[in-house]
Amino acid sequence: MPSFRYQSLNAGGETLAGVIAAPDRAAALQQLRGRGELPTSLDLAEDAPAAKAKRSGLSVQGARRGPTRPSIGRSETANLIRELATAIEAGLPLMQALRTVRRQADGRAMPVILDFLIERVEAGLPLHQAAKDYGPPFDDMICGMLRAADASGKMHEVMHQLADLLERSVELRREVLGATLYPMIVAGLVCCSVVLFITVLLPRLMEPLAAQPNLVMPLPTTILLGTAEFIRTYWLHAIAIVVVVVFAWRGWSRVPANRLRIDTLKLRLPLVGPLLRDVAVARFTRTLGTLVSAGLPILSALKIVRDTLGNAALMSAVDAVQEKVSTGQSLADPLERSGFFPPLLVQIVNIGERSGRLESMLMHAAGAFDRQVNASLKIFSKLFPPVLLIGLAFIVGFVILAILLPLLELQAAIGA
Repeated sequence: MPSFRYQSLNAGGETLAGVIAAPDRAAALQQLRGRGELPTSLDLAEDAPAAKAKRSGLSVQGARRGPTRPSIGRSETANLIRELATAIEAGLPLMQALRTVRRQADGRAMPVILDFLIERVEAGLPLHQAAKDYGPPFDDMICGMLRAADASGKMHEVMHQLADLLERSVELRREVLGATLYPMIVAGLVCCSVVLFITVLLPRLMEPLAAQPNLVMPLPTTILLGTAEFIRTYWLHAIAIVVVVVFAWRGWSRVPANRLRIDTLKLRLPLVGPLLRDVAVARFTRTLGTLVSAGLPILSALKIVRDTLGNAALMSAVDAVQEKVSTGQSLADPLERSGFFPPLLVQIVNIGERSGRLESMLMHAAGAFDRQVNASLKIFSKLFPPVLLIGLAFIVGFVILAILLPLLELQAAIGA
């Protein structure tokens, strides 16, 4: 039977530590709570079966991610987590819940994912570590929420919340796609028409004008003719450059410092930035409220919530908040100084800390921020199509200007 090293707080606030034997992590948590202790950390002991797993390649800290492991979409991931949450809510232990869901799994990827999770959890790893070892589709946000589910003792509640978040993100993408599909199709057709026009038709139209000795081509026409000549001559080089730039960008964006710059820029973008911030703040508020209401210390809750945000800039802000709170400051002050969290959240946290009702205030605030997300989404879906069409109008207008200007100058020259 696996052994787990734990640290916990008893009813008097005294810190306890030791080793406990249990079939799995959930059972160990249940034993500690049955003794009236609040677990603050629970890790697999090195002499447990996980040590054997580690020696055989099943590392506790992380496994090699095979490039051929299949993945699933966001919607299927939400369904998987929802089914697990429902099975656990019905009273099944985690291992039995995983096996129950595995028996109903179909397709190519789902059985592979569940077999991997069952193998790791059976070896003594927590579910969030097993998901992290597998890799996609389990990103930082999902692994952080699974860790929150494990630490809070309300696994089925937090997993239902995670499924709601994933379904909300799928719904968000579908609504954005629905709002932008028609403008994007129009944009694609316009771009193809413009490329065809400036590479094939425009040079033929401008040939007679270029033969005029006293006619100087206007700047827009010169730009389009130069672009057409470049595309016709160096189209293979252009494709190669695009491919190199894409791979270079992906490698550059994986560097933590560069990812921080990119995520900070995302939050400052018009239309997109407010929407991303509202989604992250709603997730932060609801998850933090869930963990605090479960009795988790605020520092431990912040550490877990940090991994659920999915934005390096916000994660860095939460790190700064953790540092300030660890020195004895209130939670509201560093949240306000970070500049990323809205004043409403700062006020609610301040009132909750003063009244001793922080968890209930956070859960009420989460509903308000969910409504704010819906409002931001509606604004984005209404404003993005006209903004895109305005951009296309400028492109088409530039092309028309490049054609008309030399014709007008030729007419003026003939009239003179």
